[in-house]
Amino acid sequence: MTRVDAPPRTAAPVRRRLELTIAGIGAALALALQGGFAMVVAGSEPAELRDAILPAADAAGVRLPAGGEAEALQTLAGWFGFSLIAVLALVAIGWFFARIRPNRRSTGWWFLGAGLACLAGTQLVLYPVAFFFLLTAALFAARSPDGSPQ
Repeated sequence: MTRVDAPPRTAAPVRRRLELTIAGIGAALALALQGGFAMVVAGSEPAELRDAILPAADAAGVRLPAGGEAEALQTLAGWFGFSLIAVLALVAIGWFFARIRPNRRSTGWWFLGAGLACLAGTQLVLYPVAFFFLLTAALFAARSPDGSPQ
């Protein structure tokens, strides 16, 4: 009777499901909040800005310079829109590298860049959204690809 050896065990494929989920939540929130604000302000008429958006911004605690409130809101919306493009591009690159090379920890740098772009572009207003990207970067640094602790 000959003994049949079991096939060699192969390691389970590495997945970064937690990191990608957290980054996806952050990207969806950035798209909704940054993009929504930029779209509403850019698509508003001056009368709408003065009558609806400026009182809402004042009630939310956003202090705008006297006499140039509409221009300041338009500038802020421009920053939000520009940084949204940068954030989504960095997240897409990070997502791409996380899918094709999940073993690499250096992929976290893309998500760190997305978090910093979100912070800088929204002038620290959307720090809760940036937290998702910073958490994703930290998970890439802290978690080993095979699931064992460091």
